[in-house]
Amino acid sequence: MEEEVLKILNRERRALGVHEMETFLKLGTAEDLKELLKALNQLEIDTKIYRTKHGNYMLFEDSNSRVGILSVTSKGTGYVMMENGEEIKVYEEHLNGAVHKDKVIVNITDKNSTPMVGDVIRIVERGVKQIVGTVFYKHGKIFVKPDDTKLNKNIRIDVNYHANLVDGHKVIVKLLSPTKDLEYRGEILKVIGHINDPGIDILSIMAKYNINDVFPEEVMKEVSTIPSFVSQEEINARVKNPKQDLRGEIIFTIDGNDTKDIDDAISIKKLENGHYKLGVHIADVSYYVKEDGPLDKEAAARGTSVYLADRVTPMLPHELSNGICSLNPNVDRLALSCIMEIDDTGNVVEYDIFDSVIRSRIQMTYDNVNLILEKNEVPAGYEEYVSSLKLMEELAKILRAHKVNKGYIDFELEEAKIIVDEKGEAIDVKLRNRGTGEKLIEDFMIIANETVASHFYYMDYPLIYRVHGEPSEEKMTNFLHLVSVLGYRVHADMKKLTPKTIQNMLNELKDKKEYYILSSQMLRSMQKAIYDTTNIGHFGLASKIYCHFTSPIRRYPDLTVHRSIRKCLLNENVSVETIKTWQGKLPPLAEHSSERERASVDCEREVDAMKMAEYMLKHIGEEFSGVITTVMSFGFFVQLPNMIEGLVRIEDLKDDYYTYDESTFALIGNRNKRGYRLGDEVEVVVKAASKEAHTIDFILKKDSKNEKGKEEKQK
Repeated sequence: MEEEVLKILNRERRALGVHEMETFLKLGTAEDLKELLKALNQLEIDTKIYRTKHGNYMLFEDSNSRVGILSVTSKGTGYVMMENGEEIKVYEEHLNGAVHKDKVIVNITDKNSTPMVGDVIRIVERGVKQIVGTVFYKHGKIFVKPDDTKLNKNIRIDVNYHANLVDGHKVIVKLLSPTKDLEYRGEILKVIGHINDPGIDILSIMAKYNINDVFPEEVMKEVSTIPSFVSQEEINARVKNPKQDLRGEIIFTIDGNDTKDIDDAISIKKLENGHYKLGVHIADVSYYVKEDGPLDKEAAARGTSVYLADRVTPMLPHELSNGICSLNPNVDRLALSCIMEIDDTGNVVEYDIFDSVIRSRIQMTYDNVNLILEKNEVPAGYEEYVSSLKLMEELAKILRAHKVNKGYIDFELEEAKIIVDEKGEAIDVKLRNRGTGEKLIEDFMIIANETVASHFYYMDYPLIYRVHGEPSEEKMTNFLHLVSVLGYRVHADMKKLTPKTIQNMLNELKDKKEYYILSSQMLRSMQKAIYDTTNIGHFGLASKIYCHFTSPIRRYPDLTVHRSIRKCLLNENVSVETIKTWQGKLPPLAEHSSERERASVDCEREVDAMKMAEYMLKHIGEEFSGVITTVMSFGFFVQLPNMIEGLVRIEDLKDDYYTYDESTFALIGNRNKRGYRLGDEVEVVVKAASKEAHTIDFILKKDSKNEKGKEEKQK
């Protein structure tokens, strides 16, 4: 019925009443009318048709309304963004109960304005399912102030149901409806803790992104049935061929100092023909996590493990992630092994993928491996593995050269590591080291992921791929404009964008003082990598076929790839029925995994910003050197060497009157004409920091002295 209705409206291209619909459809019974009304209602819900104030129906695209996602500024003004890039401005008094991130229908009231102006007439779907905020009392009533400043309305809570709440409680709230005075009613779903309790700051941010640190009871019940060691019976059942028992091989792991969830182990040999035999052995999580069981459903819902400043919220309970699935040293573990023969140019000439039993010899750390490979210092316990590590380094250099030759883009961006004390408070912020050991593991995991992905792609068997589309010509043109504003020029054909194009552009800029700013801007111009069942390749890696196979303990897409290996390779189940089932199941899993990955990344960034602000609260009044990384109309951001970034506000620039020059991304002084530009090195003083707002304010050192002088004169 829905298709017939759409055909008629598409043909007539005008608003039709229900009785006209009946005539066109030649309906004659009360049952038929009921079906028509049901179809019209569903099409309206799906925003495929629009119901006028007279009760007639037309195609939504023919109406004066649009559907999009609402973004609300801190001042309360809304902007509805449509898929085609159009934007409609909505003043606060016309939001009609909609809040930041809601999917709404907006009726255009002024087409001639730029942007167009409209009123929200319906909330299609709430964008924020739950809100995190802080409880406060006012005139005997309970309110919650949302943590997100874009949700700039207080939420009123029914006092009769929450008598034990006190000022400062952090809570999760379900938004109900607006009241007459433009506040909102809400229902408290969970009390997280008090704002002054240790660790509540991070738990509050986790709750905002629906990241739960507690596993449901039914999940833990299933976990209790999983053994904590690999039995001889399991080994006997698995080892049907001598190649599957790899416990006698020199296999080890390389991870961070505090890593406890170890997904991958590696091995290497040099063959008589001069080729390398690289083994990448991955924890066989699919053996323990049974498909569609409580544990599997919870892992799928979480999508990924989340790594925050002082904690890990795992995708799988610690009994698996740190226990039976983790490739801990000197214990038997079940694995899926990808053994590759690689020639001296970095090509995989032969490979084998099979289930195995391994026993890691030693749990190496990046720090110790880097001592060996970069300083030729051998830590105690590593002596017998030096030759293997040197051979691995030799192969890693070949693989990296091969990647670079294809166009692999290394943005060489620094990353901050936040050090916290036993109370969870930030006590230092340092740069993460990305040494030879880190790059070696990265290179080995990439080649294993490509090998597994290619196997399934050429079999035409369903798989979740890791894909990364090419950047838009518009964004690249904007980037080139930025480069030219800084006085540089690069050679690039925007009509033939390839990984090599981007790589060459970065190489041409490598010796410029603003390189790291430009590299960061280039990265922002790129699309986001996502999971998809359709392979379009991975632009950033210059890989034609790529998937995630190497981290099934902490990423659900990897676990699905392991299931594809088990179904297709190990069980040889390539029936039409299995393929059809898998084709239906994987697309929503890929979409959900991408969404949970985005939530995880956003949560990690927000926690980092909060902890950086907490750290800088202890350094108010101290001086630092930094570089201007972003210039806006309201000021400019300065980044310190440890990646902490703060804002110098335009009103705090005391030596001149500055205006923003959009064409040159600069603040220009009326008198000095020089102003402040990207890449300028400046001396700043920490003026303020807010842990709640996750912000840091700087003031220029010279302006700080001026202010100090004024204060002394006033005294």
